[in-house]
Amino acid sequence: MTASALDGGAWIDLTIGIENGMVQWPGDPPLEVAQVERMADGAVANVTRLTMSAHTGTHVDAPVHFIDGAIAVDRLPPAALVGRARVLDIEAAAAIEPDELARHRLRAGERILLKTRNSRQAWQRQPFRKDYVHLSPAAAQAIADAGVVAIGIDYLSVGGFDSGPETHRPLLAAGVWIIEGLDLSRLPAGECELVCLPLKIVGSDGAPARAIARPLGA
Repeated sequence: MTASALDGGAWIDLTIGIENGMVQWPGDPPLEVAQVERMADGAVANVTRLTMSAHTGTHVDAPVHFIDGAIAVDRLPPAALVGRARVLDIEAAAAIEPDELARHRLRAGERILLKTRNSRQAWQRQPFRKDYVHLSPAAAQAIADAGVVAIGIDYLSVGGFDSGPETHRPLLAAGVWIIEGLDLSRLPAGECELVCLPLKIVGSDGAPARAIARPLGA
């Protein structure tokens, strides 16, 4: 991935490209990107059809994803995912626990991006793996208790393969917006400016998003 051409290349694209063959969460509807009309075949325009889960690639989880009756992604306050954020270098090899987060002194109102060992590989083009780095339910509760506004991570789920609901619920119940499937490989630890806007799909539990960030000086 290369830095965005926006603003002289200062912006870094954190978004995983949506393409046939990319990794998906097991059991999600199959992804299909198909060109159904082609100018080369005489059509007046090129038209592409997308068939996919709302949680494909880089995406945002809405509270209703794990809390029935909660708000959907179209009611996202844009300011929740636009503004100053902090990238944390995470050392955990598997589950991120509260003690590691405590060392980073989380603050109320922060947007936090978790850069883990997941970012050391082009995971989007590899088979799904269950041993990705994720938040433990206890760490999720610590983030919720700290008053964090948004949390992002560099794999398809902020929760573990076998503990996803237990991790998502305390975050979403506390109003923490979740960004999953980020490519943080080029984004250094420290402060940055974040822009992440999911598609406004009315009533949906999530939506694909475009996420970019610009590192800020000390």
